[in-house]
Amino acid sequence: MNYSAKDHVFAVCAYGESPYLEECIRSLEGQTVKSRIVVCTATPNEHIKGIAAAHGLDVIVNKGPHGIAEDWNFAYKHAGGELVTLAHQDDLYRSDYTQKILRKAGKARHPLILFTDYFEIRNGEYSYWNTNVNLLVKKIGQLPLRIPRAGESRFAKRMVLAFGDMICCPSVTFVRKNLPKQIFQPHFQANLDWQAWERLSRHRGEFCYIPEALMGHRIHAESATTKVIGKNHSRSAEDLEMYRRFWPEWMAQLLNRIYSLSQNGNELE
Repeated sequence: MNYSAKDHVFAVCAYGESPYLEECIRSLEGQTVKSRIVVCTATPNEHIKGIAAAHGLDVIVNKGPHGIAEDWNFAYKHAGGELVTLAHQDDLYRSDYTQKILRKAGKARHPLILFTDYFEIRNGEYSYWNTNVNLLVKKIGQLPLRIPRAGESRFAKRMVLAFGDMICCPSVTFVRKNLPKQIFQPHFQANLDWQAWERLSRHRGEFCYIPEALMGHRIHAESATTKVIGKNHSRSAEDLEMYRRFWPEWMAQLLNRIYSLSQNGNELE
């Protein structure tokens, strides 16, 4: 199936008063292929409204249950469009992100999600896999999906997730017609995305991977992931729960101990 810009929407998940929100929106406006942009929030304020108004964007307010999972599900549900990218307010997108996502979607037979490689932004500096161990590990973990049509295989989809969360959430575009109405489970805090990919890996359809760093994920003290890691290391329990979905108990425990060391990658020095 061929997809065009009219089928795609960026739903910017805004919260509080992020100093990076406008930079994120500008990167979406700078796409070589223009698609719709909306702002979704559960914390409407003058900062968010002012930036949205300056860019002529609609603000969709979640007046129901709040929380990361609830807010992401709300944005996914209310953004409209066949293809939805949940853009996190602190992140950036390369100008050809939409173009290459649409091209990849058009070549897939039954796509579930489409996602790209990414780089990290730390203190204004861009970090890529050749100088970042965490990104190198994820790049290696994504290798099974480089094989043509491998993303249609349940085995390949689960192998990409069995050793850790190898998919960067804000790089993902969802193909709504092939997916359930609710993607994220409120039970999780740090591993909302990992649990979502694990659940979707059981569905018929394809994980479509673009091995190019088409977006930048910002690591900073106020990010949700950094806060969860820094709070009683609560992410470790969620990691173990995820590993148990793929491995026997002894292997899950071993991988969890190894993976916990990578949590330091989301802490600022």
